[in-house]
Amino acid sequence: MNPISDKIRRELKAKAHHLNPVVTIGDKGLSKPVLKELTIALDSHELIKVRIHSDDKDEREKIMSGIVTSLGATSISHIGKVLIVYRKNEKDTD
Repeated sequence: MNPISDKIRRELKAKAHHLNPVVTIGDKGLSKPVLKELTIALDSHELIKVRIHSDDKDEREKIMSGIVTSLGATSISHIGKVLIVYRKNEKDTD
């Protein structure tokens, strides 16, 4: 995970505003299949929204921490049951 500036974080949050969640995390939490789907989504889009069906805020924060740690992503925002996650696509060569 690379730290990003507050300015870039605000820009990414604004860019994510119109996105729909691409991955939903249910009762089984951050399982291997969910991590695989998150990896595919981040590789394709770099910036994604994730919906978590847990009412427990601590559980949602734990899941966000797990995503950041496991996938080398950056937490952009956690509002209610929606997380915004960013990971630069290193494969993207112009």
